[in-house]
Amino acid sequence: MATVGEEDVSVLGDRISNLNVSATENNEEMARKSNDNDVDLMKSCEPRLWGFETRELYKLALNFYKEKEGKAVHLSYEDKLKLVAFTQQVMHGKCTAENAPPLGVLDMIGKDRRLAWQNLGDISKEQAMEGFIVLLDKLCPLFRTVVEAQKRNFEEKQRLRREEEANKLEEEKKLKKLEEERKKQEEEKLKEETQRRQIQNALNQQTYYQFKVYAEQQYPGNPEQQGVLIRQLQEQHYHQYMQQLHQNQLVIEDQNEEEDEEEEKETNNIQLENMMCKTDGDNDDDNAKNDTNENMNDDDSDEIEDWPPISPAEMWTREGVEEFKQTIRRETGDAVIKVDHGEIVTVRVPTHEDGTCLFWEFATDGYDIGFGVYFEWSKPETNQVSVYISETEEDEDEEEYEPREDLESGSVNGNIRPKRKSTPPPISVIIPVYRRDSQEEIYAGSHQYPGEGVYLLKFDNSYSLWRSKTLYYRVYYTRQGFIKNN
Repeated sequence: MATVGEEDVSVLGDRISNLNVSATENNEEMARKSNDNDVDLMKSCEPRLWGFETRELYKLALNFYKEKEGKAVHLSYEDKLKLVAFTQQVMHGKCTAENAPPLGVLDMIGKDRRLAWQNLGDISKEQAMEGFIVLLDKLCPLFRTVVEAQKRNFEEKQRLRREEEANKLEEEKKLKKLEEERKKQEEEKLKEETQRRQIQNALNQQTYYQFKVYAEQQYPGNPEQQGVLIRQLQEQHYHQYMQQLHQNQLVIEDQNEEEDEEEEKETNNIQLENMMCKTDGDNDDDNAKNDTNENMNDDDSDEIEDWPPISPAEMWTREGVEEFKQTIRRETGDAVIKVDHGEIVTVRVPTHEDGTCLFWEFATDGYDIGFGVYFEWSKPETNQVSVYISETEEDEDEEEYEPREDLESGSVNGNIRPKRKSTPPPISVIIPVYRRDSQEEIYAGSHQYPGEGVYLLKFDNSYSLWRSKTLYYRVYYTRQGFIKNN
């Protein structure tokens, strides 16, 4: 909605305030000439006031003036004459001898009002309404507050009306859709009923004479009972026919599915044979290359052990971080760890001979932390859970050398042989390390034992340069036959 520009309103108000309608002036022609510029300004402005139509806003302004004048609005005599002049111009138009009421000799107020009315000249009723509104707004700032409240009320009614229309339109669409669905269902039922009658009539024509002979044998000389029996037999025959038809259709569908499966198997077999042929050809070439390079690959001749596949882990979150922390503090203090900035804490959890599944839960104070799960394929030497702290991943992967005595090797040139490098056990990634918002929710998860080994639960704070994290965690395993309920 458009509003009046502040400059136009202020200029119009200033020009209106310059209207001189004093009762002491006798030269009406001079007053009329002095106000020609005011009339021209009002004709040229034609302000669109505060988003209202002029007539609606004029009615609102007139009612406000009548109710508040002398109470919340206190105007001078000159201002009242100007407002009355605008109302006369709206009601009767230009002041003429025909539409002006007669005045008494001593009616000074009437003469002042007549003069103020004449000073408006021949402005239109629309312009007179606008002049009344602008002047009242200038004289009484409370009027604008009332208008804004009315505008909000009007806009709210408009909004409710639009919502009601939209809801009504949506309801009509739903009803129309339901009606279309109902008609469609009725048409389908009618179609099914028509087909049923056609099938039943065709069956009745085929079996009528057979059933009639049977009915005459059952009820000789009784046509009424014969008709009842014939109808019963026809109805039973129809239902049996439809059941048989349905069973035949199911058999046909099963046969089609079997044929599709057989075709798919044949296609897969053909593709497998093609791959086998291609592999055999590649193997011949590889065997020739291997014979040539056999001596070069003696150091790499150890076979890589094919580890069993690992099932994916399950992870979920739940609420109640503070209660969980209190429980961990109360149960054991060893499960509360401070992970300094730049550190990685690895919790080693060996598989238990009586367990089948590992469970874990953890939360932190204030900030998130990285978390991941790995599995080390090594035989656990103990069932105890241990914690290791390292600066970075590289520190964890540092090569470790163990001194071993070799009586046969002796020394080389009087020097002791170097410590021999130990082969680290293979490690499988179950859950990669990602940052978890464990300060907001409890992160929990489980994993079925892939075999015998050690789980590595990594809590990574290496990305943090300044902040340390307080970790609360709990790990446990389940026995055979345990069923987890998420």
